[in-house]
Amino acid sequence: MVSMSWDVRIDEHTCIGSGMCAALMPEVFALDGAVAHTVTSSVDGDETVLDAADSCPAMAITVTDGGREIGPRP
Repeated sequence: MVSMSWDVRIDEHTCIGSGMCAALMPEVFALDGAVAHTVTSSVDGDETVLDAADSCPAMAITVTDGGREIGPRP
């Protein structure tokens, strides 16, 4: 079985601190003051990570797989 590892980033200048990402995946995202940050930047492939990127009202979360952007989804 091949394991997928995705890179997750939050643009701190775009983030508005809604906390949606941290509510969906507290093991990956945390709300720290006015903005969110990643607890870890490399995660196993998980649809919930993409859901978090999709639900970000500021579109501040980017998920990449091998350099190819896969989230947020169009």
